[in-house]
Amino acid sequence: MTRTVVESKTKTALIGFDQPFAVIGERINPTGRKILNEELERGDFSRVESDALAQVAAGATILDINSGAVFSNKMAEDPRYADNNFVEPTLMKQLVDVVQAVTDCPLCIDSSVPGALENGLAAAEGRPLLNSVTGEEERLEAILPLVKKYNVPVVAISNDDTGISEDPDVRFAVAKKIVERAADFGIPAHDIVVDPLVMPIGAMATAGLQVFTLVRRLREELGVNTTCGASNISFGLPNRHGINNAFLPMAMGAGMTSAIMNPVALPIGPKKLAEKKAEVEAAGVILPEGMDDETFVTLFGMGSTKPRAGKEMEAIRAANFLTNNDDGGAEWIRFNKPPGDAGGAGGRRGGGRRRRG
Repeated sequence: MTRTVVESKTKTALIGFDQPFAVIGERINPTGRKILNEELERGDFSRVESDALAQVAAGATILDINSGAVFSNKMAEDPRYADNNFVEPTLMKQLVDVVQAVTDCPLCIDSSVPGALENGLAAAEGRPLLNSVTGEEERLEAILPLVKKYNVPVVAISNDDTGISEDPDVRFAVAKKIVERAADFGIPAHDIVVDPLVMPIGAMATAGLQVFTLVRRLREELGVNTTCGASNISFGLPNRHGINNAFLPMAMGAGMTSAIMNPVALPIGPKKLAEKKAEVEAAGVILPEGMDDETFVTLFGMGSTKPRAGKEMEAIRAANFLTNNDDGGAEWIRFNKPPGDAGGAGGRRGGGRRRRG
């Protein structure tokens, strides 16, 4: 049975067909996060620390660390800051050090810059996952020697020098090529985690079916684990969580073993909270005196004022239970315990009739 081993100094995360679905937390990534990017440029890593802890608390088993920042303010004083090959190697080491100081969760080192990948590998304790190699010749020659040198598993993305094909057979062929080239370096198939590339369902009606078919082929014909950028499937659509919540269990049923995703439901901010309070007051609703904000948002079904596990995590944990990758449903029960409930998975469960052995 294929198992990919990812380790920190003290913890092991397994990606495998017979394992609970591995959640690779994606939040430590300045791409598209203007505030985080600006903080990193100032040397402020407090948000990185809180994002790491929140993702682990929500159920992430591996933390992706992406160093793709753009330090535009520093470019004026030093033009080298316009070059990611200059910025990312130093930033990656800083990010890895900061995250490892607050959590022992295994890491995924994520960059398009080989120097940043090597700095991350050198700084990481244990056996991180490397993200990523593609079927492009230049990338294969740059990344596979790093994978071999540090003896780490790697994400293999199914695009090559011709770009990203809409034909799933072409994407499978690229994945097969990467697995074969990795074998030439002595890298086993169980250390390759293939990303078959999820297309947006809003742009391609067959995107979901393509992924499910590809994942089955990758499992049955190549014997490799798989991952994806889970939210890609819902890009550009309303109620993206609804699409994601359906997609993830279906992908798991097809054999997908991990996903790079956000496990955290972001907290209700002050602006949204104030707007709802004004709406309630305007409607003439009288609330108990001294009601705190968390009770208020819970009462009106708004979520929480604190980071917590997102709805996608609920879908994943339910699917783990249904596919017999949650021993006795212990994680499902623990996940659904009311806050402060000391009981749960250890007690007798339910009133259902037991099957006789």
